[in-house]
Amino acid sequence: MQVEPSAHAPELLYKCMVKATTAEGDQRKYGPNWAFSRRGSLKVFDDRLECGDWQIAFCDLENAVLYSFRSFFFRLPGYILTVEANDKTYHFGLNGWGGFWKGQLPFEVKREKGKLQFSWFSIAVRTVLVGYLGYALWLWAT
Repeated sequence: MQVEPSAHAPELLYKCMVKATTAEGDQRKYGPNWAFSRRGSLKVFDDRLECGDWQIAFCDLENAVLYSFRSFFFRLPGYILTVEANDKTYHFGLNGWGGFWKGQLPFEVKREKGKLQFSWFSIAVRTVLVGYLGYALWLWAT
């Protein structure tokens, strides 16, 4: 949905790099939807979210959940922002550095904590990668 022009100029509050998808279902897991997701900048304005050609007005938000987690490797902090608006569900993968997502946001959001799950695709890719690395080490050693 396009955001209607208003009398005031919208204020850019925050901008960060993201992975984003409109995939159905729970995206709080490592999987193919994230591997092939959109990469870009998420811009948080005082009246909307923007990511590429997606514009999500806060007045259209039906539900928003900010899920915080630590990555499997190196325990790096991260977030997944899931936003439901206009009969679509948007998922934004965010890094956890900085304090913006920890503070008060310009839209109502439910906060949850947990761990990312592994999908069958993620497990298969990791198994193939470990097998290939083992094979390469064996070739190198012999």
